Amino acid sequence: MGLIVLALVVAGVVMRPGPVDGWITALTGETAATPTPTATTPEPSPTPVLVAAESDGAAPDPASVKEALDPLVAAGALGSTVHIQVVDVSTDTLLYARNADKKTTPASTTKVLTAATVLAARGAAHRLETRVVAGATAGEVVIIGGGDATMAVEKGDKDLFPGAARLDDLAAQVKKALGTTKPTRVTVDTSLFEGPETATGWGSADISPGGQVARIQSLMTNAGRIEPVHNEFGGDPRYNDPAVSVGRLFAEMIGAPDAPVKRGTAPEAAPTSASAGPGAGIAPGAELGKVQSPPLVQIVDWMLQQSDNVLAEVLGRQVALAAGEEASFEGAAKAMTDKLTELGLPSGQATLYDASGLSNRNGITPDLLVQTLRLAAGGTLPELTNIFNGLPVAGWSGTLETRFATPSDNATAQGIVRAKTGSLSGVSTLAGVLVTKERQILAFAIMAKGGANAITARQAIDKIAARLVDCGC
Repeated sequence: MGLIVLALVVAGVVMRPGPVDGWITALTGETAATPTPTATTPEPSPTPVLVAAESDGAAPDPASVKEALDPLVAAGALGSTVHIQVVDVSTDTLLYARNADKKTTPASTTKVLTAATVLAARGAAHRLETRVVAGATAGEVVIIGGGDATMAVEKGDKDLFPGAARLDDLAAQVKKALGTTKPTRVTVDTSLFEGPETATGWGSADISPGGQVARIQSLMTNAGRIEPVHNEFGGDPRYNDPAVSVGRLFAEMIGAPDAPVKRGTAPEAAPTSASAGPGAGIAPGAELGKVQSPPLVQIVDWMLQQSDNVLAEVLGRQVALAAGEEASFEGAAKAMTDKLTELGLPSGQATLYDASGLSNRNGITPDLLVQTLRLAAGGTLPELTNIFNGLPVAGWSGTLETRFATPSDNATAQGIVRAKTGSLSGVSTLAGVLVTKERQILAFAIMAKGGANAITARQAIDKIAARLVDCGC
């Protein structure tokens, strides 16, 4: 998905804070100063979805914003406690705040922090690698998980993650490298990730086979799913042991369907056996094949668009690995918090138990989410601008595709709000950016807790964002 150009007009002068120069180019006809990275797999150009403003206007007035939002924030559908902040992106003017510096359950808006920290830690072009090496015994092959949860099983795998690495490609390389050597055993090496495979604060219903997350392992296909299908609501059936399931699929692909599959650790390659050639006598540790994921920026897009919890967790572990921390829930939380501090953000406003937001123990303030979004829009750290590629667009894509439709007044924000959703039992959140009718770009975070009905709570949150779009204030 291409970036979109949002022109910001203040006092009659067109101003573009950082990546905003790249947002809605198609609507203005102007050339963006910062080029959009070229995707590995070409995709069709999307229809412009953020509506150009009809006229320029003055910056929002905090008093007017308060008058417009106070009745909506007090809506009973939002529950007992609402945490909210709205900021003018270009001027960093605080337009509205309530409980903005108090932590609350963020649900999947946690993924905004995951996206920012992994892009800052690894860069948009980083790729994850899955390798196969010869085992310690003749005919043994060892698959080394590199943390690429997007890997597909085979060509035509319903394109859950278009352009992903494929297990069948890896199998073809291994068969060629083995030559006449008959595969006798498949070992899966998941030692890259450490610690528990589920996080504190996850319920049993959250985890496979019927939940929204698999056990977090460094080797899996289709983010642990049995079938490459993403359901917006309800669970996606996933393997109980994703890595061993990959091993079994792989054994069949290399012509050894009856070969035993076990967990283990790959042997170190001898200095003279950095690669393997066809035929017998392959040295332990010799590389038999490898595949690479699409660039990290694409995985971040998928994570944000689909709100994929597994992708979020493996990305959090990449932050940990880049920092020299153990690739675990605890290591990821520490590394993400440290990276937020390094970025100049108030990391003390986050308590993290996972990188996906599925944990009900997480606590994040609206202020931290808004500051992260504003930093990404500010242009001082270009690697963070890629966050806006993946954020769902109201009424058009990802987890916002069917939002902002009811009540009808909310539809004025369709195509204009770009934000990350969040939902847990009794929790509804939304954090992102929007453009007012006066062509002002606002960053916001709305976090409600205690609402009795998830649908009406989401509609009430959407109404706040739609009001900001419509009023100009």
